[in-house]
Amino acid sequence: MAPKKGGVPGRTIISDNRKARFNYEIEDTLEVGIELQGTEVKSLRTGKANIAESYAAERGGEIWIYNVYIPEYLQANRFNHEPRRPRKLLLHKREIGKLAAAVQKDGKTIVPLKLYFNDQGRAKLELAVARGKKLHDKRATEKKRDWDREKSRIMKNAG
Repeated sequence: MAPKKGGVPGRTIISDNRKARFNYEIEDTLEVGIELQGTEVKSLRTGKANIAESYAAERGGEIWIYNVYIPEYLQANRFNHEPRRPRKLLLHKREIGKLAAAVQKDGKTIVPLKLYFNDQGRAKLELAVARGKKLHDKRATEKKRDWDREKSRIMKNAG
């Protein structure tokens, strides 16, 4: 299965974290690079990666992403990578400081939203600084989504 084309021209989306927008209140987004091995890039081109349960954290003055699943590349045999290894994110020092401060001071979380190839063919990750939603906020989001779906159904039937 080939990766699907995203809404932005030149973007080929590999994996999308749809639950993040439901579980978190997104405050700020940022496009970052990700340090990958050769077999990881080849495996990403098949479009089978998963970022649904992943998160990012600061460690040693760098931002790392954990629990991203990139399956092994079948043709690589013994030179393969570990599917869930921590991967370093490529950011400027100022951006690292901003993200680390948001997590430490404000109690926010760094959540990946999308993993994609940009128009130059480089793997990029869209990160979000987010605050976890409470149960009543999640219920309100679900109620609004259901109402929007019902409203569009009524409008479609009306004319």
